[in-house]
Amino acid sequence: MKRWNGWGDDRTQNPLPEIAEDYLASLIGKGAKQPDATLEEVLKSIPESRLPDHSLVTFDPEERLRHACGQSLPDWIALRSGRIPSFPDGVIYPKSDGDIREAINYAYQHKLILIPFGGGTSVVRHINPPKGEIPVATIDLSQLNQLINLDETSQLATFQAGIRGPDIEKQLNKFGYTLGHFPQSFELSTLGGWIATRSSGQQSYYYGRIEDLFKGGHIESPRGPVDLQPFPASAAGPDLKQLFLGSEGRLGFITRAIVAIHPIPEFERFYGVFFRDWENGLRAVRELAQKKLQLSMMRLSDPQETETTLILSGKRNLIRWAEFGFNALGYRHERCLLILGVTGGRNQAVQSKKLAFQIIRKYGGFNTGTFIGKAWEKTRFLTPYLRNSLWESGYALDTLETASSWENIQLAKDTIINAIINSANNLDERILVFAHLSHFYRTGASIYITFIFRRSANPDENLNLW
Repeated sequence: MKRWNGWGDDRTQNPLPEIAEDYLASLIGKGAKQPDATLEEVLKSIPESRLPDHSLVTFDPEERLRHACGQSLPDWIALRSGRIPSFPDGVIYPKSDGDIREAINYAYQHKLILIPFGGGTSVVRHINPPKGEIPVATIDLSQLNQLINLDETSQLATFQAGIRGPDIEKQLNKFGYTLGHFPQSFELSTLGGWIATRSSGQQSYYYGRIEDLFKGGHIESPRGPVDLQPFPASAAGPDLKQLFLGSEGRLGFITRAIVAIHPIPEFERFYGVFFRDWENGLRAVRELAQKKLQLSMMRLSDPQETETTLILSGKRNLIRWAEFGFNALGYRHERCLLILGVTGGRNQAVQSKKLAFQIIRKYGGFNTGTFIGKAWEKTRFLTPYLRNSLWESGYALDTLETASSWENIQLAKDTIINAIINSANNLDERILVFAHLSHFYRTGASIYITFIFRRSANPDENLNLW
């Protein structure tokens, strides 16, 4: 079952290695291992529902709790401390478009707020019930989770929008296809959620972002149904799909989505490459992006992230190998790790790999083969579970992301990191901050910042530090 106060399936653990605890303590100090509020304690704090009875609505306290928050750090602080500011008054699990229309009529009749809910992985708090006098019902779309149609001629698939990432791939893989959309939240997040938040997958460099994959669908809006046809192209004015992409549920409930699919690739490999420093790595990935080679992903970690990733892995042999082997080769403390994915038809992919490594060698990149790439692929959806174990060890972790042009990307990265460090210094706290580049484009790239700070026993202080 999904954790009620943390990330992921509660049967999955990713313990923090002892070496990582020692590392964090040496850099930023020891955090407070304060006990969390229990599920039983939090359930007692839930107020009576203000909704009138309806056959679609469940008023179960635990269901209301599990739909009260997302995955932002303020949400975590609220859940772990048991100080949750508001709850939905009820939860609805529609099984058809008709159920959603009935829920909308119910909301009109009783003047309610409705909140669309997919996998509950939001970090921007748009699924959190607002505080106030107006009752709130959360519409959980998880029962709308089927493959409806597979058009192999057009390479289009129609899914109900509440389907989660692993189930999409399971359904398509049976027929030899993939959607190829792998955000870090892949395990829990839904197709409708990806569309409503303009999601980017880890291999979007090859498969495309969700706006490239979303070709049409059906929306139940407060003003009536909206059908978006999957035209391959149009010159007929504004594209209505753009209204719903990134709308975060404001305009209606996405119930079905038509998406472009791909045959399962003949060739796919992930490689680990080290550069002596960030500057050479940055030049290499910019040239790779602008050459438009058949790559599926690039992830360039700065020196601090490169070191921290090795430490958090807990693999002492790998750490020793990195320290002694790479130091001997001149790849010392400024070294940066690039994870490079090559995906597609075998002949084209092999040729792209050859050209990519010619560019990488030009900037001093050292190819370690597929060992590190395989480790990354194996654990890429397990990494978010470290957030649970870090919290339990006394540390809070959060991320932020932006994008910039190649001309400004270094300035943007440095300015953001320095601002975070200076803010911590002003509070007499040390903080660990690191970054990587991902989602590369011809004109720029995404900057993904991670920061870790030791948490206090006081929830208000943790929120203030954040």
